[in-house]
Amino acid sequence: MKKNNRFISLSILMLIFGIMLSVQFNSLKAPKVRDTRDIWDLREDLKKEQKKQLELISEIDKYEKMLNTYSHQEETSRTKALNETLQNLKKQAGFTDVTGNGIIITISQLFSEELTGESIQNPPPDLLKKLINELNMYEAEEISINNRRVVNTTVIRDINGTTKIDGYPLDNYPITVKVIGKNADKLYSRMNASSLQDLFAGENLDLQIKRPEKQIKIKAYEGSMQVAPLKPLEKSKGENS
Repeated sequence: MKKNNRFISLSILMLIFGIMLSVQFNSLKAPKVRDTRDIWDLREDLKKEQKKQLELISEIDKYEKMLNTYSHQEETSRTKALNETLQNLKKQAGFTDVTGNGIIITISQLFSEELTGESIQNPPPDLLKKLINELNMYEAEEISINNRRVVNTTVIRDINGTTKIDGYPLDNYPITVKVIGKNADKLYSRMNASSLQDLFAGENLDLQIKRPEKQIKIKAYEGSMQVAPLKPLEKSKGENS
């Protein structure tokens, strides 16, 4: 609405300017008639015409500045809108730090190596993926594992016997999982009612879900997004050009 009003006002101003220019043009193009005025009258009329000319030039300058101002405002508005869109996309992609209400989950060894007689094992990648899937199912918005942001391209896998997240090893306990969610209390309740704790216990791992906290901070994703180059779509054989 403000934009429409601004252009309406500008149109009215330009209309007035056009009328002034037309009057000035007509006065310059008026047919020549025998002038019976004395020299003083001519000088006064000349001063008036010169004053009108200066006023006209001043008006032109004023309108040019107004147009430049409007153009600058439009460009600023576009830049601001693009910047807001960019920041929103970065946030969605995990490239910004975020803070919000959520829960903290710790994964540690359930029984010591002395009791089990077995060496300490890394958490199985499939079990960590199941944890992330359940968190997302319970409306988790942001997740990090040992301060490594989990994004759509995150890879958790076993590399030479070591579980890694995006290339970073998860071979020291405890492992800390930070979660920010829409409803931290509901997230806490659902995770406690989940069978995940039993699944982790089966791998000699203790999954502890702490009570909801405010102002949990999750760091931005530190990697770089790999975007495949765009290619033109190939038309199917039966499709017309």
